[in-house]
Amino acid sequence: MFVNHIDALQRRLTQVLEWFLIFLMLVLTGVVLVAVFFRLLGDSLSWYDEVAAVLLSWVTYYGACLAALERKHIGVDSVLLSLPSKWRLIGAFAAEVVVIGFFVLMAWAGLKVVQILEGETLVSLTWISVQFTQSVIPVTAIIFIICEVISIPGYLRALMAGKSLNDH
Repeated sequence: MFVNHIDALQRRLTQVLEWFLIFLMLVLTGVVLVAVFFRLLGDSLSWYDEVAAVLLSWVTYYGACLAALERKHIGVDSVLLSLPSKWRLIGAFAAEVVVIGFFVLMAWAGLKVVQILEGETLVSLTWISVQFTQSVIPVTAIIFIICEVISIPGYLRALMAGKSLNDH
């Protein structure tokens, strides 16, 4: 029963992240196409490269969350799968502690960075706060942790069955 709820939550979060990433990529594509159009007309937009860089970083960070949810990051499942079941479980648990610990640290550091950037704005668009653009760091660190935790039951089921989720 509990596993069914986790699986349903994982599917829903996957959909939300996929649609948000599609939206970000469409906006990024639109910004680049508008900039190319203006450049062809002999006029250059002063803001497009700064906005495109922010959008690309957002796509990267949110894409990493989706990859975590689907367990598509680079892994060493072959090492774990070569171990006896007991050690496989201990190794997987240790790896999860390290990964989640790293993202807790990233969320904390990201919050500190956002606090330091108070009052800063983009150079070309002074009405956009750098705090907003850099909020992607702590926000996606927390989302990454949620994705990692949600995907643990399925990952452990596969691992204990002797299967790797990283097989392509």
